[in-house]
Amino acid sequence: MKRHLIVGRFGNSDETEIPSATEEMMTRLEFVVAKNRLEHDISSSLDGLAKIGVFPSEIGLDLLVLAAHVQASDTRISRSTESQDGWTREIRLVVPVSDPARWNTAIPLLQRLLNFLTGDRWTIGFRPRPAGFEKAVRRKLPQLIPAPFDRLALFSGGLDSLIGAIDSLEQGKTPLFISHAGDGATSDAQNKLLGALEKNYPKQHFARLRIWMDFRNWGIPGIDAEKTTRGRSFLFFATGVFAGTGLEGSFVLNVPENGLIALNVPLDPLRLGAFSTRTTHPFYIARWNELLDILGISGRVENPYWDKTKGEMAAACRNPALLAKLAPKSLSCASPTKGRWFGLGAGHCGFCLPCLIRRAALLDLGDSTTYSLSDLTDHELNTREAEGQQVRSFQYAIDKIRLKPELAALYIHKPGPLSDESPARQAALADVYKRGLAELDRLLAGVRTSPS
Repeated sequence: MKRHLIVGRFGNSDETEIPSATEEMMTRLEFVVAKNRLEHDISSSLDGLAKIGVFPSEIGLDLLVLAAHVQASDTRISRSTESQDGWTREIRLVVPVSDPARWNTAIPLLQRLLNFLTGDRWTIGFRPRPAGFEKAVRRKLPQLIPAPFDRLALFSGGLDSLIGAIDSLEQGKTPLFISHAGDGATSDAQNKLLGALEKNYPKQHFARLRIWMDFRNWGIPGIDAEKTTRGRSFLFFATGVFAGTGLEGSFVLNVPENGLIALNVPLDPLRLGAFSTRTTHPFYIARWNELLDILGISGRVENPYWDKTKGEMAAACRNPALLAKLAPKSLSCASPTKGRWFGLGAGHCGFCLPCLIRRAALLDLGDSTTYSLSDLTDHELNTREAEGQQVRSFQYAIDKIRLKPELAALYIHKPGPLSDESPARQAALADVYKRGLAELDRLLAGVRTSPS
């Protein structure tokens, strides 16, 4: 087990001394390689936004640089070898920013936010950007017509983000979509859906910022990579806020996620660690809004579907015919490459947690998605294997709530605090949890499981 120190550097001339403790392993994260352009797709993102009249602030750029530190650390430091308990890593970041004094006021909140999100112990420090990089964002030129976007929305390529996009466009909004290019299957889904939306809404103006921030070619010698990626939503949110700082006035960043997934209540006593993600949990979103206030960023992060199940989102979609047509192109699977086990291409396995919630949500709409496990009732599912583990977890949770519905009001507090929510909203969250399980109960009727 090692404590890790990740130090961001802006080129070879950036040699500000960073003291390290004897037990820390220091690794350099380079942001400038040539021609004063920022690596990790940051300068390319600035260029792309400038083309559509969006010019982020220096603080917005700082946030994206911080997110790169978090993403690199989260994906390249193995939990199994670099933690004492097989999970909790100790990571310190030293981040070059435009205004260290402002960022220093946010340190306690940032550490709390990241500790909650990833389950690690984060320590964050800030230092000034080196000479020559005090101002790294292209100055905004006078514009007769400002950028037309009236909202931002995360666009992951999943079913929820597709519903959110359709609803926005049906309302006549002009959204700027935010995507992170992940694996090939996810990127392919995003591109197909965006092309389909452009075709179906030819008279509406909308655009997308797609950032490709991948650290597979950056690593720590002798340290394995990490597969759980609990911190990915920090990069996703940061990219949206980064873009939002370039819009006129205040902005809203929509995070379309059904309430059942947002809460992500553990389904059984063994559902710990990587399975209990907190990427859109209400506590996490509340901390982001607190962070924006501290940094003086005039924006908010909101989940417009916090009180709806995935099935309710689908049923209330403002263009159900288009949703039914495009839903098979969306990608919900937790591990889309699992299809290769069955001799298929990348796609939906049909038995992971998000696939099961998706299948339940599309029962009434009509689901023409191809699943590797196409029929959940075809044979008894082995709970010692992947195909039966999440099914049995849902069956376990459904049985508990069926016998004692009042437990829902207690279970929703297990993933994280709900102290920001009013009693009425907490009651609504408990109700969406019960309704979400009811959708799964319909899907799993007649499905047999056993530890074969």
